[in-house]
Amino acid sequence: MDSEVNTLKRSIEDLFTAKMLKYSLLPFIFSILLMYTLFFMLAGAGLEQLGSMHVESSQTSIQNGIPHTESVSADLEQNAIVKFLLSHAITSWIATFFVYAIGGVITLYLSIFVALIIIGLMTPFVLRELQRRHYNDVLMIGHSNFIEGIFLALKWLFVMLLLFIVFIPLYFIPLINIIAINLPLYYFFHKMMHYDIASNISTKEETQRIKKSYAGTLRLKTLALYLLSLIPFVVFFASIFYVIYLGHGYFLETRKMRALQG
Repeated sequence: MDSEVNTLKRSIEDLFTAKMLKYSLLPFIFSILLMYTLFFMLAGAGLEQLGSMHVESSQTSIQNGIPHTESVSADLEQNAIVKFLLSHAITSWIATFFVYAIGGVITLYLSIFVALIIIGLMTPFVLRELQRRHYNDVLMIGHSNFIEGIFLALKWLFVMLLLFIVFIPLYFIPLINIIAINLPLYYFFHKMMHYDIASNISTKEETQRIKKSYAGTLRLKTLALYLLSLIPFVVFFASIFYVIYLGHGYFLETRKMRALQG
């Protein structure tokens, strides 16, 4: 593909134009408000539940041939161990830290899905602006339709969930578990990103030729963007940049193909 340094430089320049910043700002504000409101609500509910969980149990015994059932009911907050954890500053802080840390990780991965939804909605507008600025000679033919998009998204979502299940034994192996958790998410991210962009620019045949000729390069690009998404807050602002960066690649390769054919 075209020099990656030049493509990256051009993408950054495009991102900081007035229209692209406008496209970036609204999704950024919406995503932050939605995801982190949800995060604090869930984390707060988790702490409250930890302190007030109710436990019931029953036991049946036979005495002189007659069954007797005894029931025990207790509030978890009255348990000596839990009371100790919640009443001491250090242990209470540790419990709070774990609740918010787990909530933060879940929110981080959910934010990637939110970013993909935003990308799907904003991609046509961003690509048309790129075309206006740099690629007036490249007609955006595209090959997408709503039914196909929904079908493929559900298909890739199913494969992602299947991978999560298959990789369960690997979640208990240090370091390997990091790859096992992120690989299914990366698979979905890669598929959705390239489909959203390619289906707006190229024909189906052109898309297949680009994927066949540059499969490794395309994976490296989306891998770099996925790793960038794992930095908290970055994905909210950078989602439009992803479209710009990958869009340049597809515009350039589509232009080359059509030049050779015509």
